[in-house]
Amino acid sequence: MSIIIKPIITEKATLGSELHNRYTFLVHPKSNKVVIKKAVEAAYGVTVEKVHTMNYGPERKMRYTKTGIQKGKTNATKKAIVHVAEGDTIDFYSNL
Repeated sequence: MSIIIKPIITEKATLGSELHNRYTFLVHPKSNKVVIKKAVEAAYGVTVEKVHTMNYGPERKMRYTKTGIQKGKTNATKKAIVHVAEGDTIDFYSNL
């Protein structure tokens, strides 16, 4: 089970990383804060001070077609905001 799925690179997340040393990741929905902290420290070689997590439920959608009503939903996701120690940084663009 891979804990860190991918980093989230949006305007809001980039601003948080530049100003406050906070990095945002999309993580496995069943992972907890301790496991996320260990995974980030092992993957990027930084010291993690705090971890905040957010659970997002599935987004339900419905479409009306010729054959009837089509129902569906997206997967539930979990985001983690990781506070890194002062002086440590994570460079997401070095692996491109």
